Amino acid sequence: MAAALTSALAAARAQLAPTGVLRCGINLSNMLLVTGRGSQGEPQGVAPDLARRLAAALEVPAELVPFPHPNQLCDAVDGGIWDVCLIGADLARASKIDFTVAYCEIQATYMVPISSTKTIADMDAKGVRIASKNGGAYDLWLARNLKNAELVQADTLDDSYDAFHSQGLDALAGLRPKLASDLSKDPGLYRILEGQFMSVQQALGCVKPADGSRAGLDFLSQFAEDAKQSGLVQELIDQHGVTGKLSVAGPA
Repeated sequence: MAAALTSALAAARAQLAPTGVLRCGINLSNMLLVTGRGSQGEPQGVAPDLARRLAAALEVPAELVPFPHPNQLCDAVDGGIWDVCLIGADLARASKIDFTVAYCEIQATYMVPISSTKTIADMDAKGVRIASKNGGAYDLWLARNLKNAELVQADTLDDSYDAFHSQGLDALAGLRPKLASDLSKDPGLYRILEGQFMSVQQALGCVKPADGSRAGLDFLSQFAEDAKQSGLVQELIDQHGVTGKLSVAGPA
């Protein structure tokens, strides 16, 4: 048994950390998973800490590789810059990235004018215009699922709010905690709808190997499950002050 575990660890390490260092792609734009910077400017939060725990499980050092936006992280998948990533799992990203099941979830919903009578079910209709941050997991979902509404995409989260506000759009799509913080920008003008149109499934991912090997993905998947069941994910959520904003995902 011990020999088999050692062999599995060696195979996972060879695939996930071929340089001897686990290079972890981190999405800086998710302010729930990256909540600050350390004394040397390194990212801090749930995602960076989970990446460090993963490296420790592989018995290699961790190197955090930050990206301003998730689409830039995904675009670098063929560049040999990162070995694993911590981002929202989505079908559009899965052609080149193998994802685990989610380790945590974030509700995605809409902000609307205070006078709006629309519900989430009303949004996909002719003439409805929805602002969204281009390339985010919820934006990818909307682009794939909206059949009638117009998606007005912006380069950054703040730009998506500005488009919603300045153009008088019907709704702003986003993660519930970010939308809640945006309410203070123009007090009394907007409200957030109850419910969700989807939940962003935050997961671990690795570059899809050309030979179809599963050693790395199997290790990541087991690590993600263990992190949920052991209470590690909830511990990190509490430690970084995002309790009630992030939720531990259910079991696989």
